[in-house]
Amino acid sequence: MSGRDCPLERVRNIGICAHIDAGKTTTTERVLFYTGVSHKIGEVHEGEATMDWMEQEQEKGITITSAATTCFWTPTDKDKNDEESKYRFNIIDTPGHVDFTAEVERSLKVLDGGVVVFDGVAGVEPQSETVWRQADKYNVPRIIFINKLDRTGANFKNSFQSILDKLNKDAVKMQLPIGEEEEHEGVVDLLTRKGYKFNGDMGIEIEVCDVPENMKAEVEKEREILVERIVEFDDDIAEKYLNGEDLSVETLKKVLREGVIKSKIFPVFTGSALKNKGVQILLDAVVDYLPSPKDIPPIKGTDPDDEDIELERKPSDDESFSAMVFKLQTDPFVGQLSYCRVYSGILEAGTYVLNARTGSKERIGRVVLPHANERKEVKKVFSGEICAVIGLKDAKTSDTLCDEKNPIELAKIIFPEPVIELRIEPKTKADQEKLGISLHKLSNEDPTFKVTTDQETEETKIAGMGELHLEIIVDRLKREFGVQANVGTPQVAYRETIKGSSEAEVKYIKQTGGRGQYGHVKIKVAPIKKLTEEERKALPKNIKNNGSFEFINNIKGGVIPQEYIPACEKGIIDAMQRGVYASYPMVDVSVDLYDGSYHDVDSSEIAFKIASSQAFQEATKKAGIILLEPVMKIEVTVPEEFVGDVSGDISSRRGHIEKMEDISKAKVLKALVPLSEIFGYTTALRSMTSGRGSNTMEFSHYSEVPTNIAEEVVKNRTGK
Repeated sequence: MSGRDCPLERVRNIGICAHIDAGKTTTTERVLFYTGVSHKIGEVHEGEATMDWMEQEQEKGITITSAATTCFWTPTDKDKNDEESKYRFNIIDTPGHVDFTAEVERSLKVLDGGVVVFDGVAGVEPQSETVWRQADKYNVPRIIFINKLDRTGANFKNSFQSILDKLNKDAVKMQLPIGEEEEHEGVVDLLTRKGYKFNGDMGIEIEVCDVPENMKAEVEKEREILVERIVEFDDDIAEKYLNGEDLSVETLKKVLREGVIKSKIFPVFTGSALKNKGVQILLDAVVDYLPSPKDIPPIKGTDPDDEDIELERKPSDDESFSAMVFKLQTDPFVGQLSYCRVYSGILEAGTYVLNARTGSKERIGRVVLPHANERKEVKKVFSGEICAVIGLKDAKTSDTLCDEKNPIELAKIIFPEPVIELRIEPKTKADQEKLGISLHKLSNEDPTFKVTTDQETEETKIAGMGELHLEIIVDRLKREFGVQANVGTPQVAYRETIKGSSEAEVKYIKQTGGRGQYGHVKIKVAPIKKLTEEERKALPKNIKNNGSFEFINNIKGGVIPQEYIPACEKGIIDAMQRGVYASYPMVDVSVDLYDGSYHDVDSSEIAFKIASSQAFQEATKKAGIILLEPVMKIEVTVPEEFVGDVSGDISSRRGHIEKMEDISKAKVLKALVPLSEIFGYTTALRSMTSGRGSNTMEFSHYSEVPTNIAEEVVKNRTGK
């Protein structure tokens, strides 16, 4: 491939995301079929979905990893053989289960637009709210697809209303369904006032028809609402509309596109992916309304040598090269695959690039375009495209690859911390070495999966976002890496923090036969003040703040030489990670190193590290340490007759019900419950509701553990 196969303005980097079971992967399978990537549609319920290629995904019928693929689409009103009308889609199919939220987070970071899929029966569900918030955070323009309109109980109007009520008032109907449930035949496009039915094998033949007589009045009414919303984005167009001028469909589409790209409006489409209705028109909407890399602002970053210098890269092949590694994947045949989004310049196989985090050069071995678990090798990848690189040695998720002559470091992806952990040990001696290597590979792949070793007991612990997350990890160890392991029961990942402020002074002096050790520090500790991203960036250079730990270097006049300051910081960080009260990591602490002294001969980095660590332990004990526990946001859907039992059970688990909502013949209870009280809750709920209750949960926040329970936790942990 010597040049681009598609100009940049005809490239779309999109994600398909939704709540678990909304039909997201089924929609993606239709997309692959209609774009000619696959010649057979793989069904999720038959365990054959192309994008769900992991064995666990096929067994459980859920998406675990965000699979990437590249395909080409020619809009339905254009000649399929016309190369000038062809668009390139780089699609990432993301998981819907909350335990794999990191996969969604990392995908949204590198995408330009999203298609959010909703179940036409259930409407907006808990995880769709989470995904929507994540997309808001990264300001990703979205279009909406209300799916499954063929199902019993499907209701387009109610689903649309749930979007307005729970997500955003700026959603607009672009279509109305022709019939619902078993009578669902097709859709009516409000802008063109045309009906569409999908016939032939796999709905491949699109039949344009008149609007059914019984829908004409509703179509006119809804079209007027839509046009009034569109013209708000352009004063000139609004004036023409108010003067009674007829606006062309092209004009309305152009203005609507501008509104979508600014995330000011969210067009809503509908159909049934399983029954092959509406997907081709959804693809046309991706072309019409979602941005190309050219439509979004240049990517911003900083100079790796001086983070105060802001830099930017425009989406152009002529700019200096920059790309972000957003995902790592271990492949049994080729080793590690590093998925990259190229923001500017050209990535070429066989060349060297700079890793901005490590400051070292990396050779680009082979470059491939991914299609789920298959791939096509290419020589070059251009700006605005997504690819995978084979052969990077030190790359980690969120690393920036760039031109060594013009380096830039792009803003990192921030991942949530794990909330649940368990002990793991190899079954045999042969498994021992394999376990360490395999866990290292898996933690490289998944930034929300952490591996630690207890210094005292030498036990290995793994931590993740939920029970299912760790279950999948252990299963992958067995299947992919051939490691047999015993695992303990899940434990809560508690944290420690301080209640008040205090200070401490420590002189670490050690005289041995030869040279002695001398380190002397004075520090103050206080609870951290929560700052916004902008406030953190505006902090003076002597303050480092990552949101959970703040280190203030207030040393004046060289009372502690500059070369020992990093050792002081490292000593404090080590003490925080070990914990002071019950050996749980400490969070939300601000440490001010304001005084001390040194010895010309005896001072060393290790002496200052030990002194700082001891001073931190002393100061935090005086400040008063409290235990924090993860609190989960849980949504329970139950038939009305079980509401009393379920709400009573939630209260008995130290839970607090915040809200109760009605959905057809059932209630949804929204509650906050400590994680420690809710292990195995799904099984308990099923037995309580004769198998008719369901729940979803996700991490909400950390909160203080009541004193009596904290004492019990500490006693179990330390034996004291």
